[in-house]
This record gives sequence, structure tokens and C-alpha cells, in this order.
Amino acid sequence: MSKVLQSGMTEQMPPYWKEAVQELARRDRIMKKLITAAGESYPVKRGEPFKTLIRSIIGQQISVKAAESIWLRFKEACPTCSPVAVIKTGAEKFLACGLSKRKTEYVMDLASNFRKKNVHPEKWVDMSNEEIIADLTRIRGIGRWTAEMFLIFNLHRPNVLPLDDAGLIKGISTAYFSGEPVTRMEVRELASNWQPWCTVATWYLWRSLTAIPVEY
Repeated sequence: MSKVLQSGMTEQMPPYWKEAVQELARRDRIMKKLITAAGESYPVKRGEPFKTLIRSIIGQQISVKAAESIWLRFKEACPTCSPVAVIKTGAEKFLACGLSKRKTEYVMDLASNFRKKNVHPEKWVDMSNEEIIADLTRIRGIGRWTAEMFLIFNLHRPNVLPLDDAGLIKGISTAYFSGEPVTRMEVRELASNWQPWCTVATWYLWRSLTAIPVEY
């Protein structure tokens, strides 16, 4: 199933999504409520790997709304968002977009790695989640969380559980623990019932907190 955007771009539903939604709703009554409340929604795969990683770096440790605002300014400064264009645009313009000095350095370093072909996105489709995470986290500024966002939003991997994601933890705390703090062990125990669809469960927990679709 797909949706056609105003730009003519097609939003493709991940092929496993409907099966996963049905399974999660059957296994977990709370997840069923979250899915029903959110309606049909799914992470949209947009852009090339480089562009997706840029968006993930921008989104590190800030709200979805703040990340979207900075991303829009970033696109104005560098419309094509290719490695060469990013290098040509330069750090000063990205700082003016609201990127921190450190994130600007990460963006420039990412562009340099792609331009020098130190990264090989064509191989990622045949690699496991952990292999891709190991490959990506060699790049400065890309930690496990950023790599996991890439797995979810660019590669549409079905079973990603980003334990360092504040939104996921808050969603679980609110939906399953009445707002009480939740440990990583408790998250893992809860998520064992979501296998192999942790990406889908994570998505609906995000959506339970905000009406703004999360994108990277």
C-alpha cells in the first residue's frame, strides 16, 4: 500500500507492517489501544542514506519539533543535501541554521566520509542490524541511537528497539507503568512480547506521545 504526496513522491508502507500490526494487537491489549488511537501510520522512507543520516544527526537529543525546524533551515541552505553540496555550503551556514558546533562538525565529517567513499551503503541491505550499527558507528557523531534511527527510517528494518530513545522510554512509562520510571531490563522484558516487530511497537509508542509523525 502507498500514498501519493503532493510532490508526486510515493510513501511506501513497509512490507511487513500490516502483519506486524495485527500480531501486536493480538498479543498486547495496551499496544492494541495505541494502534487504534493512532490509526494507519508508518515511518516514511525518504531520501538517500546520506540525507537520512544528516536528519538523524540533527535530531539527536532535541524534540521532533525543534529538529524539523532546523532541518527546514538546513534544506534552505543546502537544497540538494549531497556530500559535495554540504562541503561546498560550509560549516558557517549550518551554524546559522541552528545546528550546534559539534553537530555541524559531525555533518561535515559525514559528508567527507561519503565523498571519500569510506562508507558503502550498497552493502547495508545484506547486513544484519548489528553489523550495520557497527559500520555506521565508526563515523564520528554517529552513535548507536543514530544508527538505529537509520535502520528504522531508511532501511525499514522491522525489529529495532532503540533503548536510548527518550520517546520510547517515555511512551512505555506512560502506557505501561502509569508514568513511573522504567528500567532497561523492564523495557527488554516488555519488548520480548513484541518480537520480531519492535520497530512497529516503537513507532506506535512514539505516536502515542505526539501527533507529529516522526521522520529521519
